[in-house]
Amino acid sequence: MRAARYTRGGVAADVLTVGEEPRPEPGPGEVRVRLAFSGVNPGDTKKRADWQGLGLPFPLVIPHSDGSGVVDAVGDGVAPSRLGQQVWVWGAQSYRAFGTAAEYVCVPDALAPELPDGATLEVGACLGIPGITAHRCVFADGPVAGKTVLVQGVLGGVGRLAALLARQGGAAVIGTVRKDADVAAAAEVADHVVVLGAGAEAAVRAIAPDGVDRIVEVAFGDNIAFDSDVVALDGVLAAYATRQAEPALPFWPLLFANVTIRLVGSDDLSVEARADAVRDLSALAVGLAVPHVVLPLDRVAEAHDRVDAGSRERVLLSV
Repeated sequence: MRAARYTRGGVAADVLTVGEEPRPEPGPGEVRVRLAFSGVNPGDTKKRADWQGLGLPFPLVIPHSDGSGVVDAVGDGVAPSRLGQQVWVWGAQSYRAFGTAAEYVCVPDALAPELPDGATLEVGACLGIPGITAHRCVFADGPVAGKTVLVQGVLGGVGRLAALLARQGGAAVIGTVRKDADVAAAAEVADHVVVLGAGAEAAVRAIAPDGVDRIVEVAFGDNIAFDSDVVALDGVLAAYATRQAEPALPFWPLLFANVTIRLVGSDDLSVEARADAVRDLSALAVGLAVPHVVLPLDRVAEAHDRVDAGSRERVLLSV
């Protein structure tokens, strides 16, 4: 099978190659997916760059955790009825060497949920890690019906899905953007849009006078002072990224508001949390449109560069 791969960390164009690799066979409890699309996430490019300088965990890596396609083989213990199902794949390269940047991938059965009718394979490849992260940020501390959820960076891969999931769950959503030009696009997924800058805190408080109940945060270190100004009593600040490895925070304002700070990863979740996320994301996918760009597999280095440059569009590879 054709696959993208790397054997050392570094710059995308220097380390990523495309060539032939053995087609995998599913083990017990696994399905094999004939992939249509592979989704590229920031986590994938960080692994490729060896961003923590720890070296590669495997001698050869086929990157990417997300994708979509059709189940074409099953291992022992998996129902034969799975054969032929269109699925979305997530977590394929989490603690595993071989991800979705290939014509085939084998994953545990639970990591290839069926894609419902009305959901496209392109959208399926956009769910995965961003969707699981978004779901955990929104719902890890309980239902959001009747609550106000602030989504920082609402047009990002996680932010967009967080806003839609929160609205699906009955919340009012305030989304933030950094430019006036982004307001119209943000208004498609959020009930209210606030442009960050002078007066932004007051704008949020005008919408939610008692503060926001949940915050989904993409830039913890940059936005923590803002967040502490707008969070409600007993609110939750769920952060999934930061630019600073050791950000400072306004301890006393957060303490006096009894704020819960939740740091969210997507790899190590309980079985129940995974099942809830898969259920809600699969339902959300029906009729969903996600801005994306599709590149062929042999342009994998360009795909990584686009993600590293902060592309607003989800970047997919056609495999």
